Amino acid sequence: MNNAGCGPSWRLRALGALAGATLLPALWLLRLLGVAPVPGPAPPPTLTILIWHWPFTDQPPELPRNTCISYGVAHCHLSTNHSLLAIADAVVFHHRELQTQRARLPLARRPRGQPWVWASMESPSHTHGLGRLGGIFNWVLSYRRDSDIFVPYGRLEPHAGPAPPLPAKKGVAAWVVSNFQERQRRVQLYQQLAPHLQVDVFGRANRKPLCANCLLPTVARYLFYLSFENSQHRDYITEKFWRNALAAGTVPVVLGPPRATYEAFAPADAFVHVDDFGTAQELASFLVGMNESCYRRYFAWRDRLRVRLFGDWRERFCAICTQYPHLPRGQVYQDLKGWFQA
Repeated sequence: MNNAGCGPSWRLRALGALAGATLLPALWLLRLLGVAPVPGPAPPPTLTILIWHWPFTDQPPELPRNTCISYGVAHCHLSTNHSLLAIADAVVFHHRELQTQRARLPLARRPRGQPWVWASMESPSHTHGLGRLGGIFNWVLSYRRDSDIFVPYGRLEPHAGPAPPLPAKKGVAAWVVSNFQERQRRVQLYQQLAPHLQVDVFGRANRKPLCANCLLPTVARYLFYLSFENSQHRDYITEKFWRNALAAGTVPVVLGPPRATYEAFAPADAFVHVDDFGTAQELASFLVGMNESCYRRYFAWRDRLRVRLFGDWRERFCAICTQYPHLPRGQVYQDLKGWFQA
């Protein structure tokens, strides 16, 4: 007897034929009755984000329509084409160009109800002219955690796998600085530390500039890096912490916002905070007297976390689309200066 037609495959073919015979009349009946199949959900519309002037340059980068896809953000179109002002879903103004008057606000041509975004990654100490910008902007993009679009300079993300090896150390402490002014607290602290701690200084201020690809390999050879911010303000933690120290594989000695702020971004044992010491000499003694076992504990975070840097303005602007559905409508910063300097 031939049993080839009695196996499971034969039964599946029979059921498929029966299903097809039943489905076709059903579809014909639906069409006859004028009932259309229910379509799937429509894709969200693409948002157009107009950047009025690209930060720090008159030559913006190429912005193909898939720019934000590269950063994991779909349905988001960045453009610097001013002709899109009338249809843009949001318009971004970078403060430095407003401050230097390289860019002007198109107030007379602003479409009714269009959200405008004020963007800046600078500290309040280096931000001027905010008093004339009250009552204009709806959203803020900055490093402040209470910004509408929060874009930090970096963050620690979960990481699986072995931690990268620590670079070999040949020096005690390094500092890269270009703007060296006696009135700055970081300069005053360095001058107090220098008699007690060997600090090798690089950068334009010391006529030892480092090329872009030379900075991390250079500072990685040191046990400590002076992550001294140029001014101390709320949440102002820059690449001096994220890139120059943590990503380089050295321990940051931080001068900036309070310790609690740093601990909101990184483990408490990943850095040394200057506020933990009564004097610069005490800080220097702590650093010089640290043994290897204690030193290596500052890198325990590398077993489970890794540094992600956010230095690309394209990625920052794409974040507007990510937050767009959740941003407050009708909000206006009547006192932008008061908010930013708080």
